[in-house]
Amino acid sequence: MEILSLSFFVGIIGNVISVLVFLSPIGTFERIIKHKSTEDFQSLPYICTLLNSSLWTYYGITKPGGLLVATVNGFGIFVEAVYVGLFLIYAPKKMKLKTGVLVGILNVGFVAAAIVVTQLALESETQIGAIGLMCSGLNIIMYGSPLAAMDKILKFRIRILMWHKTIWKGI
Repeated sequence: MEILSLSFFVGIIGNVISVLVFLSPIGTFERIIKHKSTEDFQSLPYICTLLNSSLWTYYGITKPGGLLVATVNGFGIFVEAVYVGLFLIYAPKKMKLKTGVLVGILNVGFVAAAIVVTQLALESETQIGAIGLMCSGLNIIMYGSPLAAMDKILKFRIRILMWHKTIWKGI
């Protein structure tokens, strides 16, 4: 019983932190509303976070004892849907179309397909495992994707260092 209460307590702390992460872009959206423009902001991070929250909510609903996972990600669905909605209101026409298509494909199509396939093709533990694997894979892609920019940054810095080295040799 003590371990259960400790894990529940740690889960609550995790949920509080997750809520803060979901709310972290509020400043960005205040700026979007104030300027009535999405400026150079992209919708993809919010669309992907909405997808992530949707799948984790489904996982939490499906998994016995997944109440904390389902509730915090249900909150995430609400917050991210508001963000995406605001983005659609203030984005230029071309960006609205792109955002709408991505929402349709990822947040409607992919989520619906994941639910239908896992409900019809898999049973209990296999179903939960498959949903968890999808969620974990998406998390790795989402949180690892900024590392792709590291390649460009490192190559750029190496070119600058080589350029400086060439200049210093000439002096």
